Amino acid sequence: MLRILLGAQLRRLREARGISTEQAGYEIRGSHSKISRMELGRVGFKERDVADLLTLYGVSDPAERAPLLELAKEANTPGWWHRYGDVLPSWFEVYLGLEEAASLLRTYELQFVPGLLQTEDYARAVVRLGFSEASEEEVERRVQVRTTRQKRFVAPGAPTLWAVLDEAVVRRPLGGRDVMRRQIQHLIEMSELPNVTLQIVPFGAGGHAAAGGPFTILRFAEPGLSDVVYLEQLTSALYLDKPTDVDTYMRAMNNLCITAARPDDTGRQLSRILSEL
Repeated sequence: MLRILLGAQLRRLREARGISTEQAGYEIRGSHSKISRMELGRVGFKERDVADLLTLYGVSDPAERAPLLELAKEANTPGWWHRYGDVLPSWFEVYLGLEEAASLLRTYELQFVPGLLQTEDYARAVVRLGFSEASEEEVERRVQVRTTRQKRFVAPGAPTLWAVLDEAVVRRPLGGRDVMRRQIQHLIEMSELPNVTLQIVPFGAGGHAAAGGPFTILRFAEPGLSDVVYLEQLTSALYLDKPTDVDTYMRAMNNLCITAARPDDTGRQLSRILSEL
C-alpha cells in the first residue's frame, strides 16, 4: 500500500513537469515500463532511484524530499503482520496492508462484531468457532493480530471507523453471557470515541439493500487512490475497486445508515440489550 501511495505521488510530480516515462526511466538507468510499474506500486523502490527522480521533477527543498524518501524506505519494510504469516492467509495480509493505510473504514456486519471492535474474549470465541482444530497457541496469535489492529484506532491521529451492525450481532451470545456483556460494554465505550461511529439496524427495519452479506469500504487520504471494497469469504476474499462496483456498495452503505437507528441512540440501544442479558 505504501508503494502505491509513493508511486501515485511520483506520477503526479512527473506529469506536473511534463516529463515522459521514457525520460524518467533514462534518469534512473531503467525503462519506461519500470517507471510505470513503480507508479502503480508493483515493484519495490530504491532510495537512490527516488532521490534521482525527485531531482528530475524539480523537488529540491529538503523539507519536501525527506517525507518521500522516508516513504520509500518504509515501503520496503515488511508490515507488522508479516510475523504472523504462519496463521494468516496471504489474501488477508493484503487487507491488513490496506487497512493500515486507510483514513476511513466503513463496515457492515450481520453475524459478528467487527474485528476492530472485539474484546479479547469475544475474539477468542470467534477464532475457536472458525478454527475449531487450532491449538491454543494459534488461537492466541490470531487474537493478537486483532488487538494489534485495534491500537491504531485509539491512538492520536486515528483513522475514522464507521460500523453498521445488524441487531443480530449484539443479540447473539457468542462466547457466553459474561463474554457478551463485556463485549457490549466495550461497544458502548468505543461508540463514544470521536473517530468511531456505531449504528445498529434493528430487527424491525425489515429487509435492506445489503442483505447479501457483510462488506467493508476502505478510503485513503491520498487523492490518487480509489476506494476499495473488501468482501471476505471462507477461504478467500474479493477486492473491488472499479468505480461502478464501489458506487454500488457505497449506495448500499448509505442506505444502511439511513435504515439503521441514529448514532446518538446507539448507547441507549446497547444499554437496553445489556440490561436484558
